[in-house]
Amino acid sequence: MSKILLKAWLLSPAVLGASLIAPTAAFAELPVTEAQPSAIAAATEAPVSAEIALEPTQTELKISEQVFVTPLDTLTLTPPQQLAQVPVNPHAGVGPSRGIETPANAEIPMADLDAAPQADTVTNAEVLKQLNEYGREGRGSKRQAQVTSVSQLSDVEPTAWAFQALQSLVERYGCIAGYPDGTFKGNRALTRFEFAAGVNACLERINELINASTKDLVTREDLAKLQRLMEEFAAELASLRGRVAVLEARSAELEANQFSTTTKLRGEVVFWAGDGEGNRASNNVVGQFADDSDNPTQAYLGYRARLNFDTSFTGQDLLRTRLQAQSIPTLSDFDLFNTLMSRTAIDGSSNNVTLDLLAYRFPFSQGKGLVWIGAKGLALDDIQDVLTPFGDDASGAISRFGRFNPTTFQGPSGTGLGLEYAFSHSFKANVGYMADDSIASSASEGKGLFNGNYSAMAQLVFSPMSNLALSLDYNHRYFSNDNVYVTGGTGSWIANKPFGENATTTDNLGFQMNWRVARSFSIGGWFGATWADQKRGGNADATIINWAAVLGFPDLLREGDTGALIVGMPPKVVNHDISALEDQNTSIHIEGFYRFPFSEYVSITPGFYVVTNPDHNSNNDTIVVGTLRTTFRF
Repeated sequence: MSKILLKAWLLSPAVLGASLIAPTAAFAELPVTEAQPSAIAAATEAPVSAEIALEPTQTELKISEQVFVTPLDTLTLTPPQQLAQVPVNPHAGVGPSRGIETPANAEIPMADLDAAPQADTVTNAEVLKQLNEYGREGRGSKRQAQVTSVSQLSDVEPTAWAFQALQSLVERYGCIAGYPDGTFKGNRALTRFEFAAGVNACLERINELINASTKDLVTREDLAKLQRLMEEFAAELASLRGRVAVLEARSAELEANQFSTTTKLRGEVVFWAGDGEGNRASNNVVGQFADDSDNPTQAYLGYRARLNFDTSFTGQDLLRTRLQAQSIPTLSDFDLFNTLMSRTAIDGSSNNVTLDLLAYRFPFSQGKGLVWIGAKGLALDDIQDVLTPFGDDASGAISRFGRFNPTTFQGPSGTGLGLEYAFSHSFKANVGYMADDSIASSASEGKGLFNGNYSAMAQLVFSPMSNLALSLDYNHRYFSNDNVYVTGGTGSWIANKPFGENATTTDNLGFQMNWRVARSFSIGGWFGATWADQKRGGNADATIINWAAVLGFPDLLREGDTGALIVGMPPKVVNHDISALEDQNTSIHIEGFYRFPFSEYVSITPGFYVVTNPDHNSNNDTIVVGTLRTTFRF
């Protein structure tokens, strides 16, 4: 009789189809809901049905790390209705990092290679969710541990009403798993899908025992119970099997049409609307002299669009190739406000799409250090740390001056080498050498890597507490003839070109601080001093200073919002060997903005800034600039 029963069992379609059902771990992550007691009771009369508990697993694998150019909505297969409502978050949170990874200048960190996938429709998002769920199969550092004795489950007492059933399942069949903390959580409710996955695990184990000719371990009563369970959950098992088949087909289609196994495409688009009030700054020590004009600016709407091709060969390195096109008015132009103090965070125009960034970085010393190599577009704030939280031109400060200390972070850059090294959790050093990329690629006399404009930098960053950071920054710079911009296009005209277009060297010392006093309030700022030395046409010296105080209001109204108030003095010549070239008055920059993120992809930032005594001259009228920046990231 037992042989007949055994053959019937082996020929059972449900058992033979068990190998097509996804492994238990793939479904152990389904959300736990309150199970209907009647559903469990109807499944079987044996107490074993209530004792199968599966642990939700977590994983580091993210299917969304791959980028596909074939639209996902071309796949028309849809998942079973029951599983379509399973929430899966494909976007792992990442901590703050910097450089190309920060939002400023270069938005994507290495950790961001697993950032939000591109999805055009609800169907696309659902596909990626299912792929994420399916991709977790058999992975994860918190996977449930298979137990070999019921005594390993700390919360299962011998007096428990289901102790004997658990002991049988564990010691005879080995198809019970505990949580990582060594508990079973037998009182927790489970869904019918979780229960079906548990039944499937036991079926597979029994099948293994039968194939291994250990049929004495399988009793007639056990087979009868399992057969009743199979019949009760036949629909769920078939649904799971169909879902796996659908996901495998979709995964194969996506892999066959993916853009690259190593490269991810990301983009950013900024719509920049603005207008200004105030007269043209016609009183300057030097610079563009202009007649007074009442309200020379008109309302405008500009843009900047970027496409980033982020390539990783090891999973830790990053090669970024960025294409860019933009058209945003430069408010300092002669026929507009005629002062560098009026410039917005993004400005300038390009007639076509250009290669804006080509840089590579890789870690060393077990991740303590980071090496940067830039061929074009590598910025000073990629290698050096910006401590104030508003350095990003697409989501931070709305003015050029308000982003960071211009004499530290605005200067010759684009091509060169940088090195970051963290000696501990609280102390870090950054060094680098960068040349102006428009000059470094030329082999002509007076140009190249070392004979044209360059910046040599060193920075020490100290963070004694998790909410407090300080830095000391030093830069030595050289500006060749007819290519001088000492203060990076900010401040007064004389501060930017203290000796006209004559070759100039500068030594720049900066101090930064940021202290997050409370959850929704931070205090920060900087002070910068520049000592300029004329190298052609004379031997004059000049001293230039600038400073700013920054109040931040993160998460003020809701989580993700950011507000700021910035008050400072743009670069000013406080001492010059030719006293007539010193700035006589003092301009004050006052800026306020608030960023509203509607989602992880879209944010809007209204803001304004006021400049008193433009160009450090009290004869110039106050300038007010208002902007509305909309940022899309995908």
